[in-house]
Amino acid sequence: MAIRTGLIPAMEIDNIHDITVITDSIAAARKILESKVDPLQNMLIPLATAVKTFLSKDGRNKIHFWYCPSRAKWPRHKLVDDQVKASSCAPTFPSKEFHLFSKKKECDNILYEWQTYFANSLKKGHYFLNFEDEKGRVIKPTYAKVGSWLSVIGFTNSLCTCFTRMTTGHAPIGEYRQRFFPHLPTSCPCGKAEV
Repeated sequence: MAIRTGLIPAMEIDNIHDITVITDSIAAARKILESKVDPLQNMLIPLATAVKTFLSKDGRNKIHFWYCPSRAKWPRHKLVDDQVKASSCAPTFPSKEFHLFSKKKECDNILYEWQTYFANSLKKGHYFLNFEDEKGRVIKPTYAKVGSWLSVIGFTNSLCTCFTRMTTGHAPIGEYRQRFFPHLPTSCPCGKAEV
């Protein structure tokens, strides 16, 4: 914001060919010249356009960026900081038209649709075991952080296999035997559970 507030008026002055920007954030200055998608793109595009116009207008036009850390306590840095904070030019934050916002919304919608379909689908089977968190809420499937279940069971192949069979009801347990092999015993070997 400070760079934008100072740079645009400086580029509009006639007969100015050499501008030096002293900043405590070279990363912010670099974003003006990059074409990557950025959360502050609504602010950067007009500034990048103005910089491009200024540089192409005259072959002598140059902009230099000098780094001066805040901890150096340069008096002019505080002056500029105070002026920017008092400025009426409000920063533009991501809006509904913004590319990253749209992508996140689209991703959230897909995930919601997937979870809803999964929760209401008969294709998962009548014997699918729903898992609950500490508060008794059903854990919904997700792709983030290795998913809702894999992050808990780890990456041991044998454990993952047993877990999957148990979850889908295709394990050598009483319920499975009752369905597919009704002539075999269905009670637990411990003798404490019927199925």
